[in-house]
Amino acid sequence: MDLAIIIVNYKSKHKLKNCLSSIFKADWENIKLEVIVVDNFSQDNLTNLEIEYPNLRLIISKCNLGMGGGNNLGIAAAKSEYILILNPDTILGKDSITTLLIYLKNHPEVGLIGPKLLYPDGSLQLSCSNFPQFFIPILRRTFLGDYFKKIRDSFTMNDFDHNSIKEVDWLMGSCLMFRKKQATPTGEEFWPRFDERYFMYFEDTDLARTFKSKKLKVIYNPGAVVIHDHARESAKYAWYIAIFTDRLAWIHISSWIKYFIKWGFKSRI
Repeated sequence: MDLAIIIVNYKSKHKLKNCLSSIFKADWENIKLEVIVVDNFSQDNLTNLEIEYPNLRLIISKCNLGMGGGNNLGIAAAKSEYILILNPDTILGKDSITTLLIYLKNHPEVGLIGPKLLYPDGSLQLSCSNFPQFFIPILRRTFLGDYFKKIRDSFTMNDFDHNSIKEVDWLMGSCLMFRKKQATPTGEEFWPRFDERYFMYFEDTDLARTFKSKKLKVIYNPGAVVIHDHARESAKYAWYIAIFTDRLAWIHISSWIKYFIKWGFKSRI
């Protein structure tokens, strides 16, 4: 196999089917493809998927492993040389993923690559960012961001035109490609995986930082375009409400703290 597409599903059955339809309608000429759906104990009843899509493999997890753990389960089952992590709320273009795959094959110095993301209305989704400083989540979630707009917007690379290939710090985890076994410039080999200490949030930032720490590049490639019906679930309530009522907000805060305990307070490597 050449490429394994790993999709973790949690209560996203309708969006998942749209995503799968776009996968099997895409152009996979000369690419041997495997599609693995990991159901993260969502009880969505996906058993018919393997009948509807004969080239699909369904893995049912007996518990909710979180985003990182669910993806790791799919990666471990994959037989392919290249891995694509894909959210169920995405829609692929005809040649989006082949564009990423060709680039990654031709650039051994690149460890991780992702596409341009668009909202369903066609507007740009800011999907590449600089590594966060400790206070960035505070600036993004509270009124303080209005007073430090330049710092906040620098994190999300608002001044970048998003129309050219660029080395970046990290990429949103909704669509990421890497090799299942990766060689580093120093000759070391490692098997990229998500750190399962993050149940949700920061697992994509952490993965990119791991690649960077091994002297491998993280590349944003707008030649590949993917639609992402993204909703920031952990930010749907105002911060002063969320800290008392929203479980996802607390999961986000927990991941934020874990990230800085692991990597320290320097935003650059």
